[in-house]
Amino acid sequence: MTNRTTAPNWRKSSRCATGACVEVADLSDAVLMRDSKQPEAPALSFTRLGFNDFLVGVKNGEFDVN
Repeated sequence: MTNRTTAPNWRKSSRCATGACVEVADLSDAVLMRDSKQPEAPALSFTRLGFNDFLVGVKNGEFDVN
């Protein structure tokens, strides 16, 4: 769990036209990810290495749904 005293600075892609997007927050020791439609729901927390691995998987199509 991360130890933070201020609220995370959430960002979403500039390509998000609908507002129904994934948001990320970069902390000193982790990367958080949440659904912008449900900001009150718990966020996923990744180590930096884990988030990088996740992004590589996304780019490689590992999570594509047909």
